[in-house]
Amino acid sequence: MPSLSPIRRALLATALTTATLSFAHSALAQAGKDTAAKDAAAGFPNKPLRWIVPFPPGGPTDSFSRPVAQKLGEILGQPVIVENVPGAGASIGMERVARSAADGYTIGLATTGTHSINPHLYGAKLPHDTTRDFTPLTLALRYMNVLLVNTKLPVNTAADLVAYAKANPGKVTFGSAGNGSSNHLSGETLKVVSGAPMQHIPYRGSALALADVIGGNITFMFDIPITAVPAAQSGRVKILAIASDKRSPFYKDIPTMAESGIKGFTEVGSDLWFGIVGPAGIPKPVVQKLNAALIQAIRSPEIRQRMAASGFEQWTSTPEEFAAVIKADRDRWAPIVKASGAKVD
Repeated sequence: MPSLSPIRRALLATALTTATLSFAHSALAQAGKDTAAKDAAAGFPNKPLRWIVPFPPGGPTDSFSRPVAQKLGEILGQPVIVENVPGAGASIGMERVARSAADGYTIGLATTGTHSINPHLYGAKLPHDTTRDFTPLTLALRYMNVLLVNTKLPVNTAADLVAYAKANPGKVTFGSAGNGSSNHLSGETLKVVSGAPMQHIPYRGSALALADVIGGNITFMFDIPITAVPAAQSGRVKILAIASDKRSPFYKDIPTMAESGIKGFTEVGSDLWFGIVGPAGIPKPVVQKLNAALIQAIRSPEIRQRMAASGFEQWTSTPEEFAAVIKADRDRWAPIVKASGAKVD
């Protein structure tokens, strides 16, 4: 092998030295970032946190968030202030979270709707990307809608309802809290998997839709158990099934959709969830600290009791597991939103 000339040897030595210095500089810079992140986590939190609820006060997201935020504050040793920022299908509140400083001091409540359904409803109009612009911290709970009908309808199972709709085309209607809401899309799921003719009637909130099921103005709807079960117990509606692949631990007498004669429902869309997120880029040590504190708060006996009373099942996770659920549910709800024709102009 020919020897290198003195000039080439000098050039090679210079290049190696430059590469070595560049690598050392990068390593030192990364070490500095890692140290800064650890230092930030060690002192975190040293001021109050803000918890954004992207829905109005008084609803289930608010009634869940406030006691959990209070418990979280006790664990972290700093107040956690709940702020309701409703509007535009919760996208205004979620945008507030996404554009906050990535220091862990602003977190927010995410739902199946905000992170897995809204991307398909709003499309390019959604001002944030639900997988790129947030840091998932932990899942918090899961819940299921139940299928309920007017008491005078001659059906006792979900399969009966489908048969009735096919035998009476144009007569079966279902209500919801509005276009793109989870109970709207649960109804669309039943329509898609059964092939039965069913007409959606949107309302300004689930309470109005439930009142019209009771009054016989619409045929059926999907609703959360905390409002549907008392209506059934008082004889004002009939509950046919729960929209899940397994029975609820709180309502064990309500059959699943499959047990009620509808196969394939839960493969398309069933369980719904709440979770807690922050803006993208929160340092990993802070994420780990928030994840641990949130799980401790959610699993505390007093929060467990509150959730059970509302029919909510605890479902905590690692940040990575939560990210995977968001992505999987975005994919799962896409065809249902498309089939429904629901969109935000």
